[in-house]
Amino acid sequence: MRFGVSPAHHNGYVLDLILPLECGGCGLPGTRWCAACAAELVVRPDQPHLVSPRADPQVPVFALGRYVGARRQALLAMKEHGRSDLVAPMARALAVGVHRLLCWGMVEAPLTMVPAPTRRSAARRRGGDPVTRMAEAAVAGRPDISVVRALRMKAFARDSVGLGTSDRERNIANRVVFRTKHRPRDEVVLVDDIVTTGATARESVRVLLHAGVRVAAVLTIAAA
Repeated sequence: MRFGVSPAHHNGYVLDLILPLECGGCGLPGTRWCAACAAELVVRPDQPHLVSPRADPQVPVFALGRYVGARRQALLAMKEHGRSDLVAPMARALAVGVHRLLCWGMVEAPLTMVPAPTRRSAARRRGGDPVTRMAEAAVAGRPDISVVRALRMKAFARDSVGLGTSDRERNIANRVVFRTKHRPRDEVVLVDDIVTTGATARESVRVLLHAGVRVAAVLTIAAA
């Protein structure tokens, strides 16, 4: 009898060669997402929390948790180290957050999720936009919720890491552009991975409102 390797197993072996077989939240070897980190990412009944970033987007801003621990490490691994396998646990948490906002009456269905814009160079480096991938995975199978990439980032915007509030605001000012061919038809929730100063959220909401789009809230995986 000949023994071969199935395509699924072959893909797994290739993935092991490309990505380290360690937890994206704590580095535990032998697994890509351990039970302890999965438990840390569970959205509690009182989440998402209402947060108040220094740059006020003029709509409610909700975060699923603080930018610490497994949440922080997983987002960094996903964005900076190509850990696309971590999109799934982030998306599950995001899906719960969206469900809670609907149950609380903070937003209404039908609903459109608009990913916060990212620089094209950053998206290319990361193999795509992780925020968009999270949003699409979070609402998969929900015909009443869609994901529309209604915003894009102009070139020359610097990476915001390490910038203070005023520098972030200057960096992002007039860099967010509305994509007229991608106009949302429903109420919108702006989705992002992290809210720090709120500068990107405020500029994104401003652009959407100026285009006549109804923005109900901002929802992020973490608040720094």
